[in-house]
Amino acid sequence: MDQTKSMTWKQEIENTLIKRIETCKKCDLYKTRTKAVPGTGYLDADVMFVGEGPGKNEDLTGEPFVGQAGKVLDKLLEDIGLSRKQIFIGNTVKCRPPSNRTPSTSEMEACKPYLISQIELIQPTVIVVLGSAALTSLFGSGQSISRARGKSMIVNGICYFPTYHPAAALYRRSTLELIMEDFSKLKEIVQNRKRKNEN
Repeated sequence: MDQTKSMTWKQEIENTLIKRIETCKKCDLYKTRTKAVPGTGYLDADVMFVGEGPGKNEDLTGEPFVGQAGKVLDKLLEDIGLSRKQIFIGNTVKCRPPSNRTPSTSEMEACKPYLISQIELIQPTVIVVLGSAALTSLFGSGQSISRARGKSMIVNGICYFPTYHPAAALYRRSTLELIMEDFSKLKEIVQNRKRKNEN
């Protein structure tokens, strides 16, 4: 199957998935959302980013990471030679929790099938796990982002790489420095994973 046919097939599945997310009522978050935020990006991306959930700006636009945390993420990507056109960005929950609170376990579980479907569709070689909620959603409770950050884990052939959520860097310069340190490691991981796939 050539790349054009592959992308057409993937886009059809993604469009169906988006429609399901936009009409989803599996948890109560749909009652207060303005727009669902399914995720966006390159469907053949080597690198996928998974955040916590939409904030105020994301809820209004239907796009992930468009607020201040998104600007931090864009700069981090630029520093390691990546752009949004090359990656896919999604969240553990697709609707904004009221007052930007952390998603509940039940909300994350309700949304998890959508996230898993996106991972299966995109087939990334690296998944960057942004923050505690994303880590909990993907690996279960009892996870600590401060202990897991900067350490890669290979699960079913995918390299998972946890780091702090970019929003955390808005309040502490020291956290931004840790994220920058992690992204420096991420750059090397992405390059190594690409080389392995090309061989």
